[in-house]
Amino acid sequence: MIVSTTDTLQGFEITDYLGIVTGETISGANVVRDVMATVTDYVGGRSGTYEEVLGKAREATLTEVMDRAQLLGADGVVGITFDYETIGGRGAMIMVTATGTAVRFRKI
Repeated sequence: MIVSTTDTLQGFEITDYLGIVTGETISGANVVRDVMATVTDYVGGRSGTYEEVLGKAREATLTEVMDRAQLLGADGVVGITFDYETIGGRGAMIMVTATGTAVRFRKI
């Protein structure tokens, strides 16, 4: 399945717009990650543990979008946008949402 942040796909003509599809993932952080992130905050640098959690959440969300599009009979999803929010006490969880339009297309 082709997915894109753009509204069109180069080399393809969109023939049907099937509707909006969404995906949501909420991931919690654990105590070890929190401690390591706090240390990173003080000494500087990137928090690899949080980056890993965020990457996995983004991939799970995108997979959910594609699965929902496939149920509609789509060939792809265009106009995908991602949103990231921290939720819970002290931002202990990260929520990743994605929205796009499921489409059918043909090669031109």
